[in-house]
Amino acid sequence: MTLTKKSDGLYVDDSINEMLIKSDGIVFDCDGVLIDITKSYDLTINETTQYVLENFAGISNGIEIDSEIIEGFKATGGFNDEVDVTYGAIISIFAAKKLRKNQHDFIFDVINNADSTGIVSAEKYIENLVDISNIKEKLSYPGTHHQNPLYKIFDQMFYGPELYLKLFKNTSQFSKPGFIENDVVILNESLIQKLKQKFSSKISIVTGRGKESVKFSLQNLLDEFDLKNSAFLEDEPREMAKPNPKSLLHSIIGMNCKNTIYVGDSMEDLIMAKKATASGHNTLFCGIVGTSKEPMKKLELFEKNGAKLVLESIELLPKVLNLE
Repeated sequence: MTLTKKSDGLYVDDSINEMLIKSDGIVFDCDGVLIDITKSYDLTINETTQYVLENFAGISNGIEIDSEIIEGFKATGGFNDEVDVTYGAIISIFAAKKLRKNQHDFIFDVINNADSTGIVSAEKYIENLVDISNIKEKLSYPGTHHQNPLYKIFDQMFYGPELYLKLFKNTSQFSKPGFIENDVVILNESLIQKLKQKFSSKISIVTGRGKESVKFSLQNLLDEFDLKNSAFLEDEPREMAKPNPKSLLHSIIGMNCKNTIYVGDSMEDLIMAKKATASGHNTLFCGIVGTSKEPMKKLELFEKNGAKLVLESIELLPKVLNLE
């Protein structure tokens, strides 16, 4: 499928025009959509990886976990959770050192052999090559945010000491400000008001973040969403994680939408929207690529997997919905 470039940053398949007109609800992912996380979550992934490698495995020369690696993991459709990406990077570098292989090359071998089962597929590929039981036992991942060592380190680095204490009722071992303070909010009041012209109160969020984390960054803008029919999956059991469509379906059904737009920036988001449609609830995926290090590469990924609407930024939504 080839999308038509209508203007700078707007790519659309004309077959969706009628659905755009009929759309009566819109649901947003948060990270990479409402908020640019390249200086917050992405930096936390790298810092946590280096800390764990040095303190749990004695590896002090791990490669930087840059946007290319992060987006590589996420493109598989199984690594929507940033801590899953972190874990995937850690076990890949640990294995590369044992195998005496180039870390960068090996991490992409893992990515190329991973799939929508995420860390399960990464572990399976690596364990066919080398024993990684030592680091697996030390990290015991996944687990709970309150008890698992990897989650605790990641959360402490991301939230910073004050917010971590508020959220988890525990003291952080780190004193530096949290990387969450580097979040760049893309959403604004003007955009919300334009969307309300079409969708009224049928505007919600389905995100992998926890509610308090979203509230910290969006502040009062969070109150503009239908929170009763929103989902903050960090606060839910792991089995609810994307691309499980249950949270999205809860939002769609709760808002009584007939034709929903789901705005996301990842393969998990696209897969989840497809699953919602397959269950009988028409859902148009709108891919966002502007917060990616390589927007055209992400556009090609979405296009290859059947996306019919791709925007550089949510700021283009009023244009595509004729709200300007």
